[in-house]
Amino acid sequence: MPAWLETSITIITLIVMLFGLFGLIMPVFPGLVIIWLAALGFGIINGFGTAGWIIFSIMTVLMLIGNISDGILMGKKALEHGAAKRSLVIAAIVSLGVSLFFSPISGLIAAPFALFLSEKNQGHTSEEAKVITKGLMVGWGWGFALRFMAGLIMIFLWVIWA
Repeated sequence: MPAWLETSITIITLIVMLFGLFGLIMPVFPGLVIIWLAALGFGIINGFGTAGWIIFSIMTVLMLIGNISDGILMGKKALEHGAAKRSLVIAAIVSLGVSLFFSPISGLIAAPFALFLSEKNQGHTSEEAKVITKGLMVGWGWGFALRFMAGLIMIFLWVIWA
């Protein structure tokens, strides 16, 4: 492969990975998957080799952990603050529906609002519902931080590989 083409592929891969990393700001944007797919494409085009397979395997584990942890951390923090599982399911459904029909940002706003209303409907005071909703948002913050760190590590590993 000519050097210019190899350099172009490397630069394009890095740009796609950075797009995925900064896309993580949007809660429903699959940034870690995009970073992973960019690494997969890079490996398919340039070959994996032993080091590539090892690094790609680690990236795969990081992508899975990062994507799964987000929902777990949000739910865990909300449950720790007294949320009902039913309210969490309602918030997730409302968030997904609003995201599909409007925008991911509106889904981000809709989830805590739906959780708050559901908790109020179940007999919590406004203050209790606020505490529960705050727990959800703290979990989202921790989930974002974990996903962002996973994305940074994935890109760092790819740089070593490339």
